[in-house]
Amino acid sequence: MNAKYIVSLLAVVVLFLLAYVGVEAAGLQVVFGIIIPYLAFVTFITGFIYRIMDWSRSAVPFRITTTAGQQKSLPWITDDKVDCPSTSGGVVLRMILEIAFFRSLFRNTRMKIKEGTKLSYQLEIFLWLGALAFHWAFFTVLFRHLRFFTNPVPVVVQLVENVDSFFRVEFLTDIIQIGVPGVYLSGLVLLLAVTYLFLRRIFVSNVKYISLASDYFPLFLIFGIAFTGVLMRYYAKIDVTAAKELTMGLVSFRPTIPEGVSPIFYVHVFFVSILLAYFPFSKLMHLGGIFLSPTRNMTTDTRARRHVNPWNYPVKVHTYDEYEDEFREKMIEAGLPVDRQPVDTQPAEATPEESEEKE
Repeated sequence: MNAKYIVSLLAVVVLFLLAYVGVEAAGLQVVFGIIIPYLAFVTFITGFIYRIMDWSRSAVPFRITTTAGQQKSLPWITDDKVDCPSTSGGVVLRMILEIAFFRSLFRNTRMKIKEGTKLSYQLEIFLWLGALAFHWAFFTVLFRHLRFFTNPVPVVVQLVENVDSFFRVEFLTDIIQIGVPGVYLSGLVLLLAVTYLFLRRIFVSNVKYISLASDYFPLFLIFGIAFTGVLMRYYAKIDVTAAKELTMGLVSFRPTIPEGVSPIFYVHVFFVSILLAYFPFSKLMHLGGIFLSPTRNMTTDTRARRHVNPWNYPVKVHTYDEYEDEFREKMIEAGLPVDRQPVDTQPAEATPEESEEKE
């Protein structure tokens, strides 16, 4: 077995037991429901800002954009306005396609050797689908959870929640429901997507080789968040009113611990808090880094205008003409070619005819 993911799995299991036993046996609801969430949020905000400010100070003296199309040059050559944008509008469009739909990942290829020496390239379509499903499902889950932090709940949040759920049968009021609870598609997709990304790191040899324990830990942590969320909704039912009272107290800075909140809820909140605190110091920071990536957020106009390093200081140069003027005679003596022959400054000797004329 791979020790890297075993260590990460054990770490998440220990975190689960720590929160569950701490609430159920030790009565540490205040610690896991108020203190740790506040500390995690402060760590997340501070770390996120620090990483962004640190990246923003990185020098980018010239265009190093990653392109997949023809750059704008001569008028009669058709340029690619999205893959190789020369305008700010094209950059914005490319960033939207990259952030929302992972356009570069869609074009990712996998190389294989067939029949001994033949190379073949195949699209990594399943990686693109898995990553797209994971990020969109995660975003939808987070957006739906705004109903626990707002009162009244915004209409757009209610709309997303209704679209995301199915098999919901309501009768007379929102409280009385007939049949099973509404099944949220985003929660199930999130579980499946995380499972796929984990299995890919296990069974794809080259991905497994470069995977570290820090790559498995957030996967197990997100799986734990999704699993406890599904558990609370369909099996271990909790008092939703009490849970919202706790979350509303956190966002209004009037924290309170209501009665009747299940320990699973505190485990869920603890997992989310650990993920928030871990976020700025992990590879998950690509959420903010993508906006500062010079390979994506810059125009490709190096053929249209000259980009000069803005912090170049004046440098005294020694040109070749100056070099040759200084060493011309020695170069000629050594048999080296020179651009200009030395100028003879000595007066020429007079011929006999010129001497007779002067006399």
